[in-house]
Amino acid sequence: MSTMSHPAPSITSSSYFTSLITLFLLVVLLGAGGAAYPGFLSLQVMFNLLIDNAFLLVIAVGMSFVILSGGIDLSVGSVLALTTMICAYMLQTWHWNPVLVIVVSLAIGTVFGAAQGALIHYFKLQPFIVTLAGMFLARGLCYLISINSITIDDPFFVAMSQTQLPIGDCFISPGALIAVALLAVAIYVAHCTPFGRAIYAVGGNEQSALMMGLRVARTKVLIYAFSGFCAALAGVLFSFYMLSGYGLHAQGTELDAIAAVVIGGTLLSGGYGYVAGALTGVLVLGSIQTLIAFDGTLSSWWTKIVIGGLLFIFCVVQRVMTMRGNKK
Repeated sequence: MSTMSHPAPSITSSSYFTSLITLFLLVVLLGAGGAAYPGFLSLQVMFNLLIDNAFLLVIAVGMSFVILSGGIDLSVGSVLALTTMICAYMLQTWHWNPVLVIVVSLAIGTVFGAAQGALIHYFKLQPFIVTLAGMFLARGLCYLISINSITIDDPFFVAMSQTQLPIGDCFISPGALIAVALLAVAIYVAHCTPFGRAIYAVGGNEQSALMMGLRVARTKVLIYAFSGFCAALAGVLFSFYMLSGYGLHAQGTELDAIAAVVIGGTLLSGGYGYVAGALTGVLVLGSIQTLIAFDGTLSSWWTKIVIGGLLFIFCVVQRVMTMRGNKK
């Protein structure tokens, strides 16, 4: 009687492989910064990574859902800028209640995203083209409101901007806590609900998801609606952070969000990845920026150069994993 030997599973076949690479990279960056610059690993510097990148984390969470479904959303940076303009205009010109302003802004972002999702699904259009049009539309609407920056001096927004919540000898901002809370909710939705399982199914194979009886149309519209909501929420947090609305805010942020999601371990082809990877991806980008700031002699453009190199590496890793998966 012969026995068949099965090859031992390699680490690259693990579903956690790309996430482990990202985590290892983050540890290396923090370790290098701690060795080179005194105070780099202080708790406040770690909190500052979250404080300064809270809006990016929120956008990356929404982008994770989109990319997991096999799509892309290029409009999020422009929706963020549009939200800052809407908030600033309603506060400074119409003198609306700030809570109402926030609710209206989030609703506009959600409807904007849902409309893109409906166009993508019902008209069978490419997400790249639809969201590219959305990017230009939202950015153009900013300049219909005003071509200049609008300063926000509403007491509530100013208080949110200046509030520092103490944690021992350090502090964290309300915006950072909102971003972390949204991440926790998104992780639960993605991995513990039928909607989350539908996202993975649509990203893996949309036709198979249809044959399984999943409501693909509803799922795709909700995915883009959630991405629009996250972009609008990021705009509100950015308004707290900058205390202004401006049409030039957040240029290129959509690409930073995509980079964070991919570096966090989510496949661009969809159907594979973890929403929690958005946090590690954002922290990697933030760590690179902080290292360059601590150095003081390097141009800020080195951030883009390093991020571009990392994206190339992670795309190659993803391709290798996909090829190995297809051979099985």
